[in-house]
Parts: sequence; structure tokens; C-alpha cells
Amino acid sequence: MLEKLFKLNELGTTAKREIIAGCTTFMTLSYIIFVCPALMKLTGMNEGAAMVATCLAAAGSMFLMAFLANYPIALAPGMGIIPVFVFGLCQGLGLPWQEALGIVFISGVLFIVLAVAGVREAVMNAIPRSLQQAIAVGIGLFIAFIGLKMGGIVVSHPATFVTHGKFVSPPVLLALFGIVLTMVLMARKVPGAILIAMLGTAVLSLLFGLVKFEGIVAAPPSIAPTAFKLQFPNVFARPELFAMIFVFFFVDMFDSIGTFTAIGHQGGLLTDGKLPKARQALLTDAIGSAGGALLGTSTVTSYIESASGIAAGGRTGLTAIVTGLLMLVALFFSPLVQIVGAPIGEANLNPAIAPALIIVGSLMIKGIVTIEWDDLTEAVPAFLTLIMMPLAFSVTDGIAYGFIAYAFMKLVTGRAKEAHWLIYLFAVLFIVLYFVR
Repeated sequence: MLEKLFKLNELGTTAKREIIAGCTTFMTLSYIIFVCPALMKLTGMNEGAAMVATCLAAAGSMFLMAFLANYPIALAPGMGIIPVFVFGLCQGLGLPWQEALGIVFISGVLFIVLAVAGVREAVMNAIPRSLQQAIAVGIGLFIAFIGLKMGGIVVSHPATFVTHGKFVSPPVLLALFGIVLTMVLMARKVPGAILIAMLGTAVLSLLFGLVKFEGIVAAPPSIAPTAFKLQFPNVFARPELFAMIFVFFFVDMFDSIGTFTAIGHQGGLLTDGKLPKARQALLTDAIGSAGGALLGTSTVTSYIESASGIAAGGRTGLTAIVTGLLMLVALFFSPLVQIVGAPIGEANLNPAIAPALIIVGSLMIKGIVTIEWDDLTEAVPAFLTLIMMPLAFSVTDGIAYGFIAYAFMKLVTGRAKEAHWLIYLFAVLFIVLYFVR
């Protein structure tokens, strides 16, 4: 049955190798089971329900990937987009989490339509590569800044806006310990480095009496508080929400395509430089995002951590099936999730989660080297995009400044034809938005 479903012999693998690969992939991405609920509860969502939604959305998406595309690619709520959901949509724009899920669902449906139509290349070509990379870098800086804040390493200051936190305080020391441990484990290529460091930091928090022991195993929490609770906001009354739909859609699409390309190269899955079942893989990603919003979690995307499973020999969808099944097993560890996600002190610091955000944020800025810094019409808009996201604490503002600057620079230098008409349209809409705020 496995041979018929996944073509193991044809692809040069075995069931045993695929199972090992699936376990390896799970170890490297399972940190999301702890990070996602801990962040989502800041919006007022039920933490237990958010955890169940995370696991179910991830497992369902991986099963779909296995049967639609037969690729060893794991999916889960995207680490890079969850903080945008929490701090951009809910806390930044004041959107209730129910309506924020509606935004995610709309972006997912848009992704489905474009994936089915096969027009992803046309959409991607509309956004210049410099702005694509700058958006990813800016979100990375935004995430890292949130992590530094959650760890108490960076705090507010009336004169300098931000400053270093109290170094000798337990939360800061624990966060720094988590960062160092994560870096060491990742540098030594230890599978599950982020997860191990997260659990290690949580154990220290328990030993120091900063959090309470809640147990380890229990029946899965109810998903009822979040399932099918999404609502659709009036995007015409708040034009900035159009920009957020754009953010979720493009971040998901760019992230997925980049992941597919990298994993395809590593696993020898490409044919003439292309992924044969790219449309099915993208459709899986898109359906996962829309389905995740229905369950009560943020945008689902493909994980680059799938590379660890491929390195262990994974070549088929059986790897994704195994990873998905382990996600379902994780449903029974909700007390452990509560320990790791428990806030500390009046400032609601979380030294166990903070290192993951900081490290993942640092990994997202590698695209900065591909920006054409010698061309000011590309460099200045890219810089404004990536710097405004953390400083304005808004992904939307970063993209707005980037698009406006890009359109302006191309126009005044006589290179208007280099920018797609969508850039000019969005630039005008952003300018109008700033005047009517």
C-alpha cells in the first residue's frame, strides 16, 4: 500500500528511512507548537484551543501535501507571520482576533485562486525583487525586536525610546541563556535545536520558581473557543486592511516558493530546474492557510525545516505523513505548552519563547545581500521598507513607505517603465490612506 501511494522504490527510498525522516522533521519544527499558542493568547484567544488549531492545521496540511504532491514537505502556521497577526493586526490595528482570522482566510482564498489559475509568476513579477527581500528582512527585524522585548532584553525608555533591560534580572538571564543555547545547538547542527533550548529554558524557569508546574500529559483541550469563530471585517471602511491582506498573501507565497526551491534542490526533486508538482504544493499551502483560519490559527506555510528530514533521507509524502501524525500526538502535551508559554512578572515576559523569535528573526535577514544597494532607486525603498517595520512597529507602514518610495524614485529618474503598474496603484492607495487616517 505504501509503495502504491508514495512510489518508494521509484524514488529510491524505504519506509524505514521515511519514518526516520518524518521524526527528524518533527523535531526541528515542533517548537511552533509552543510559540504559536503563547503568542496567539496575547490577542485574547484561548491558549489551549490555539494549540489544538495549530496541531490540526499543520497535520491536515501535511496529509494534503503527501497525497496531492507526494513531497516530504512539512507545513505549519508560519513563524514569520504569527507576530504580524498578533502585533500588527490585533494590537497594532486594534482588530479583534476573530476579524484577524477573517483577514487570514481571505488571503488564503486569494492564494487558492491564484494557485489554481497558475498565475503565481505574474503576481510575483509585479513586486520587484528588492522589495520582496526587504519585506522578508523587515519582518525578520520586527520579529527579533518582539523577541528582545519579550525577553526583557530591550525595554522602553522616556528619553531614548528603548534601552537595555536589567541584565541581572532572572527573565533576562534566562532569555540570554536560551539564545546562547540555541545558537550553540544550531551551529553544531543538532536536530530540534530551537525546541531543546526552549524546553531547557522552561525547565530553568521551573527550578527558579518563576512558573508553575502544570503537568506534562493531559487530554487535548477543546478547540471550540476558536473553531469557526472567524469574522469578516469591513475592509472598505478600513483601507489599511487591504494592505494586511496583501502582506499575508505575499509573505505566504514568497516563503512557500523559496522553501520549495531550496528543498527541491537539496532533495533532487527538481526537473529542468523546476518543481514538477509546484502547483499542487502551492495549492496545499493555500488550502492550509484558509483551513487554519477556520480552525483558529494564523497563516499556514511550508517550513524550511523540512530540509532536516530530507537530509535524513526523506523523499516522499510518507515523511510528511509521519510528521503530521506526530503533530496529532502532540495534542496530548497541552500542560507542557502552558509551562513554556507562561508569562513571567507584571511585564508578561517570556524568556522561553523570546530566543526562538530572535533566532528565527536573524535567519530571515539573509536576503539583504541580494538587494541592489548600488542602485538608489532600489536601495532607498528597500531600506525604508526594512527599517520602518521595527521602528514603526508596523509591517503595513514598512510596505507603504517602500512602495511609495519605489514609485517615486522610478518616476523622478525617468525609469517609470521598470515598475509594474500595481506598484503605482498601491503607492497612491497608501498615500491616500495616510491622509485620511
